[in-house]
Amino acid sequence: MDTYKIMKIEDIIKATPYLGRGIVTGTSADGKYAVIGYFISGRSENSRNRIFVENGSEVIIHPFDASKVEDPSLIIYSPIRVYENNLIVTNGDQTDTVYEGLEKGLSFKESLESRCFEPDEPNFTPRISSMLTFNDGSFKYEVSILKSIDEKGSDCARYTFSYPSVNGLGHFIHTYACDGNPLPTFTGEPERVEIGNDIDEFTNNIWNSLDQQNKISLYTRFIDKETGKETNRMINKHLK
Repeated sequence: MDTYKIMKIEDIIKATPYLGRGIVTGTSADGKYAVIGYFISGRSENSRNRIFVENGSEVIIHPFDASKVEDPSLIIYSPIRVYENNLIVTNGDQTDTVYEGLEKGLSFKESLESRCFEPDEPNFTPRISSMLTFNDGSFKYEVSILKSIDEKGSDCARYTFSYPSVNGLGHFIHTYACDGNPLPTFTGEPERVEIGNDIDEFTNNIWNSLDQQNKISLYTRFIDKETGKETNRMINKHLK
């Protein structure tokens, strides 16, 4: 197995009918942009009843039809927040945990020590998170997964990966390895994926590769490393 192989993200997505939620973080091929992407997909009516809403540099998940919300605890949260020179992206309300931890002087990893996987037995969906830290015209990023240590949910295993900015390279992590019942948890290191220079191509490659029935929303952002200028794209299935 080639551990340094860089895949096309669309190939990974197309090969897996159900990934759950996914985060990709990396650097554009020309080295000019820090890049993030976050998508949500779902199989239940409650999960699919969602849209992304921008609030300045942050993103909030709202119900598309508030009258149909059954349980908001695991589906309504802010997946993207900004604290000083840090951009936080997660698949749950641990976005707020990291934000509040940074306010207290904790690191990304230290902030997440207080959290574990989601309490949705028997899946025990992992919490996946990423944080970009900008400094002097460049950035580094960390990726975390908090997952059940066994099929019983008896305790939490915590993995944190730290990466420098490398032109054209991104790291992709998603909650599930594939479809199933219960859903098999993502395993191993975040997957190495290609990152190009065009945000529209990047966005469309992800969106068009996601399962038509299960995909819900996608948000992407290219941040100019020198100026901090943001270019964003947002797709909501319900609003297309």
